Amino acid sequence: MKSFFEGIASLFVDFLFVPMDMFRELELSNWWTANVINWMFIIICCVAMSYWIKQLNIFKANNEDAQDTTAHSFLK
Repeated sequence: MKSFFEGIASLFVDFLFVPMDMFRELELSNWWTANVINWMFIIICCVAMSYWIKQLNIFKANNEDAQDTTAHSFLK
């Protein structure tokens, strides 16, 4: 079992985390470029949130959303 877990550790450390090591070394020279993955996630989240709010406003304008204050019938 020890060799199995060492194999998993080797897979992550030697192969899958190599791009993260590159970003870690890049951070010393340029912080903005090193955090490009974070910026992409922030942009994707902002676009998704604006789309979601737009859709909520469309449903609210058409009176299609249920504004019930109780989540379950047993709370009434």
